[in-house]
Amino acid sequence: MTDVSVPLCVDLDGTLTSTDLLAESFLMLVKKNPIYLFACIVWLLRGRAYLKAEIAKRISIDVSVLPYNTSFVSFLRDQRENGRDLYLCTASNQQLADQIASHFGFFSGVLASDEVRNLKGSEKGRALTDHFGDRGFDYCGNGLADLPVWKQARRAIVVGDRRIAAAAKKVNQAILVFEDKRSLWRLVVKEMRVYQWVKNLLIFVPLLASHRFTDLPTVLAEVTAFFAFSFCASAGYLLNDMLDLNADRRHPNKKHRPFASGQLSLTFGMMLTVTLLFAAIALASRLEPLFRVVLAAYFVATLLYSFKLKRLVLVDVFALAALYTSRIIAGGTAGDIPLSDWLILFSVMMFLSLAMVKRYTELDGLLRNGQASASGRGYDTHDLGILRSFGTASGYVAVLIFALYLNSSDVHALYRHPHALWVLFGLLLYWVSRVWMVAFRGEMHDDPVVYAVKNRFSLLVIFLCVATVVAAV
Repeated sequence: MTDVSVPLCVDLDGTLTSTDLLAESFLMLVKKNPIYLFACIVWLLRGRAYLKAEIAKRISIDVSVLPYNTSFVSFLRDQRENGRDLYLCTASNQQLADQIASHFGFFSGVLASDEVRNLKGSEKGRALTDHFGDRGFDYCGNGLADLPVWKQARRAIVVGDRRIAAAAKKVNQAILVFEDKRSLWRLVVKEMRVYQWVKNLLIFVPLLASHRFTDLPTVLAEVTAFFAFSFCASAGYLLNDMLDLNADRRHPNKKHRPFASGQLSLTFGMMLTVTLLFAAIALASRLEPLFRVVLAAYFVATLLYSFKLKRLVLVDVFALAALYTSRIIAGGTAGDIPLSDWLILFSVMMFLSLAMVKRYTELDGLLRNGQASASGRGYDTHDLGILRSFGTASGYVAVLIFALYLNSSDVHALYRHPHALWVLFGLLLYWVSRVWMVAFRGEMHDDPVVYAVKNRFSLLVIFLCVATVVAAV
């Protein structure tokens, strides 16, 4: 039975909230101005406590949208209602800790880091012992860094997995566990958006268009390029989600993403991002130098998109169209395949249309949920009509470009039966119209490129398109 006369001391990062405030505030500061990255290195030389204090002075976190451990918060409320004193004891900076304590309103006091003292591990244990006496408090924590505190506490309360609970039991036999079951690999795969790798199949378009799919060295080069681009793209997705936490947490669907929901550690995310980038560089080093230039340009463009471009009206969709098209350019450079102006022009207009579909779908979802504007974007729901007009026009222009290509001399040089390609023209015209009809009905729940390879009807259209090209060859 709980002794309410013994104060309950509660850790913040990973315990009360499932995120890490230092990582969050660091990412928020870097997003505000990337130059701060170098300032953080200088501040870190003066110690983690000083780094936390300097970052806290320059950012403001909306604590109302942070991912809290709801079952544990309910436990704390019950303890407080039973008359127990609760104290927030954290290695986070005092300024941020005070904001969270004020948000909940049930803490009797706050012990946190300042510019000099980093209240973590043994330092936290000493501070609590000085304040409450040896074995004069119960402590809630979540990690191995809390072992010195549990050793000096009357009772250890663990918010974490069995490994942490087993370690805590070695230093304190009086233990209560709030087990946190997570499938790390499932979360990693979800956050890396492996399903989005289907977009990178665009890398193989130049291979198919040039009819070199029987040339083994070229095929191997394209496969290598596919994985290099996929790793690089996943690194971009990770970085984008880590920089966009506040907006994602206000979004009806994106709030469930592993970083936004706190299921996946931001520190782990930063390490995984670096690992994926090194893997992409290692693969790219085996390909043509020009491919490495395209890959680097793609990653820089994704950074610009994450930091700035996605908040600019229309600029964001043009940037998305360019990022889609860069995959086709990458495929050409990886296999040393010349790209025709027809293919590039068609790609730009088609992907501009699909980028408009993506933005239209997001706004339409907000409208259906009773919201007026997209957080972190430059659009509101009044823009739906003009986006639909721009998007359908771009799609039909792409199909028109394809029709003009069919009347050019280039097509007769590549195909023995070029007139069969007019079937492809009809299929493209129908598919573009159908995509926009699906979006208009609110049934587009994926990125439109992902939709193309997941939807059964779209797969049938793709199969017929491939069959038509084979027949024309």
